[in-house]
Amino acid sequence: MAFSDPAKNIERFGITEGMRIADFGSGSGHYSIAAAHAVGDSGKVYAIDVQQGLLKKVKDLSRAEHKNNIEALWGNVELPRGSKLADGIADGVIIANALFQFENKDAALTEARRVLKLKGRLFLVEWSDSFGGLGPQTGDVVTAEAARVLAEKNGFVFDRSIEAGDHHYGLIFRRA
Repeated sequence: MAFSDPAKNIERFGITEGMRIADFGSGSGHYSIAAAHAVGDSGKVYAIDVQQGLLKKVKDLSRAEHKNNIEALWGNVELPRGSKLADGIADGVIIANALFQFENKDAALTEARRVLKLKGRLFLVEWSDSFGGLGPQTGDVVTAEAARVLAEKNGFVFDRSIEAGDHHYGLIFRRA
């Protein structure tokens, strides 16, 4: 597996039928679509991104995949209440290939904690290194160790790590 496979990672995270999942920094929606398949018609996925052009791609992809359980939301998860979601609405928050892009990582994790249910889980998938122009620049890489420290200081308890691809790591946390 050369790259991160959203469908396999969603399965490894344990996302199941009926869950409500928020995808912070959803980008073009590959994790949102994989989550939408996993949660089924009784579940819901909130794809949140600051770039409206990417949200259009999410909407187009969800139409093409016949997934009506995705709500694309324009929001900035680095701002208080910036996800536009209610407190405690989500069973899980996905941050995939986005943590390195957040200028205020603490604020994004605080927002994730706010929208999670009491026993909700945070799923992080991130680049493990800079691979010669693939992924983040060397100075922007957030190591697995740094991500764990960041999550723990923002109210999360480490649960486990998953195999997330040759160039990625996956971490699962519970809301403390």
